[in-house]
Amino acid sequence: MIAVIITKELLFRFVLKKGNDVQSIAVKSDAWHHRSDAITSAAAFIGISIALIGGQGYEEADDWAALFASGIIIYNAYKLLKPAIYDLTDAAPEIEINKSIIKTAQGVKGVVEIDKCIVRKSGFDLFVDIHVVVDGKVTVNQGHLIGHNVKDSLIENNPRIKDVLVHIEPDDIHQKNE
Repeated sequence: MIAVIITKELLFRFVLKKGNDVQSIAVKSDAWHHRSDAITSAAAFIGISIALIGGQGYEEADDWAALFASGIIIYNAYKLLKPAIYDLTDAAPEIEINKSIIKTAQGVKGVVEIDKCIVRKSGFDLFVDIHVVVDGKVTVNQGHLIGHNVKDSLIENNPRIKDVLVHIEPDDIHQKNE
């Protein structure tokens, strides 16, 4: 049983690292499944050991260990279900991703500022809606080219970005609306 506990804990650490590397809720959930197995195995080991060593009057130790293990399973179910639901409902990714996208877009020639940036996560993919403020005196063609450059730069900079919707705003109208 000790070998199972150690193996499951090592699997937890390995799989969690991989889940963080690929930013996958499914892989991270599998890691927590290994941790749950390790903890419940440890509880069973302790409960059985107490019952065997204690003898008469300690038979309930195994039952208490099973109740503890049940609590761990329920807690892990909640902990795993919540992020999975967020993933299914196009939740926003970590704020650092938003900041990185804005910084990249601001670095594109012709961009005056970023008015709005909304990022949705769907599975492994990111979808970006961004409002780019440009000089109000540029031609429609120039504004369109700036928008394409922003999109290309964002996709090139972050391979998880699958699509970018760029809305161009002229700075003279943008300043009036503030």
